[in-house]
Amino acid sequence: MEESGSQGEKQPQPADEAWQRLSAYAYLSAPERMEYVAVMRVFCSTLLADLAVPDVLARLARSAGPGAELDGETLTARLEQLVRWGNLLRSTHAVKVTSIAEYQRSRSRYQLSKLGEKVQRDADEVLAGADAAREVSSELLALVDRGLRELAAAVAAPGGAEPQAALERISTFFVQFGEFAESVRDFYAYLGQVLARYDLDGAEYQGFKDLLLDYVQAISEDVSFRAPRIAASLDELWPRLPGLLERIDAHAGGLAAAVGGLPETRVQRSRGREMGDWEGLRSWFAHGGTGAGAGSQVDQLRDATHRALHSLLANAKRMLRSASGEISRRKDLLRLAQWFDAASPEDAHDIAVAAFGLYGARHLGVAPDPDGTVPAYVSWWTGPVVDVPVALRERGSRAQRGRASAAEDHSAQKRKLVEQAREQAAARQAAAAELRSASGRFGQARLTSAALSLLLELLATALGNARISQPGSDGGNGGFAVDGARSGDTELDLAVVVRHLSGARTVLRSTDGELLLEDLDIETGPYAFLSQEPGTTEVSA
Repeated sequence: MEESGSQGEKQPQPADEAWQRLSAYAYLSAPERMEYVAVMRVFCSTLLADLAVPDVLARLARSAGPGAELDGETLTARLEQLVRWGNLLRSTHAVKVTSIAEYQRSRSRYQLSKLGEKVQRDADEVLAGADAAREVSSELLALVDRGLRELAAAVAAPGGAEPQAALERISTFFVQFGEFAESVRDFYAYLGQVLARYDLDGAEYQGFKDLLLDYVQAISEDVSFRAPRIAASLDELWPRLPGLLERIDAHAGGLAAAVGGLPETRVQRSRGREMGDWEGLRSWFAHGGTGAGAGSQVDQLRDATHRALHSLLANAKRMLRSASGEISRRKDLLRLAQWFDAASPEDAHDIAVAAFGLYGARHLGVAPDPDGTVPAYVSWWTGPVVDVPVALRERGSRAQRGRASAAEDHSAQKRKLVEQAREQAAARQAAAAELRSASGRFGQARLTSAALSLLLELLATALGNARISQPGSDGGNGGFAVDGARSGDTELDLAVVVRHLSGARTVLRSTDGELLLEDLDIETGPYAFLSQEPGTTEVSA
């Protein structure tokens, strides 16, 4: 049975490798394309399995798809044609049979080729989501930025990067970058498809306007922010990159080392193992490429966004004209020009902001270090840096993300502090009562630590309030006199009076030790005791 579409075709030459590879797509344009797709799906559902015609017929019957009605002869013709196109291979596996009939059924077995599997996988992906709007995985770009910076830091460190860790990091961010770049291409292809329409109604136009002004702008801003950082990391890493790849190859040769004895076998290495992969990554974010004057993919992304906005404006003009005829904004623009001409410079800036939304440069407003002053003549390049918060540096906003945390409850801490203050006040009251009761008998009493601390506090205040005088040569013993050496605390109802007595010895005993005061006499009592001392002034501690 002759396959349709194969008559009259020029047979490809064996040396024409490109022709042979493209022939693997021929079954997708044949008249029986749905049957071919069903057969290829049967083979793609297996791994290293060779199937005979009866096996394929049974699986097609269970699937109840387009190939469920094929008979054995027609299916055999389809399989032979797929072999000629390069999607299937004849199996060389030996089979054991028990009869001639079983041998006749099993003599022709087929298995999937690598090229056929890839073509069918791409075809299923196109059929599954060709018209869907794919979300751009912009979060992967931040991971690529972080991975490159970490790799550059590891390579620049003494001793260089550890080969296994560097290989893991390279494989990770190349997978992340591949997924991001693919999602960008799919999304902008979908965007160009919908913006090429001229039959958008009001609701569809509003939806696409929100899509462009919000989602596309967020993507462009994120890419514009990350691209210079990624390009800088690549520039820092580039001189050391060949040596790093050589070290990785020496550490883990992979499949290329395993098939080194098979010169005719080509190996498609993992992304990031070849310099060509790095050149493609660099050309995506930086200027320059394979051709002279070639721009980066970031520039193409920016140009595509501008073209999308122009298409949106063209649709807006079309809808306005179709709704109310030709509308000219010339009168409005002339009035705006008159406002600009008559306005002062400050008012002109406000008018421009209101009319076009062209805001001035935003200043971060990060407070400088209050302890360090920088003279006006210091350059920004050599001056001290200011730590900018992460949210302000990466998103340009101080707004906090996520739920606001609940106000912290300090009631337990307040109760604890109040209780501590109450206990301290009670301890001071007890110490004051102990000092009042021990007045005049300090030599026999043994004070507590709190009582001694309170007595020393009031004693220091009393000596600080004292007036020290020295009698004249005609009337004294050549010593000194202490007047007004006293202090008190009204809240504790405690007073301390210190007198100078030659030869006096006052010993204060406590659990912390003993304190000897020579030529001084101490007397304690209630606070009213201060008013009983003649010729002195009341002083409160």
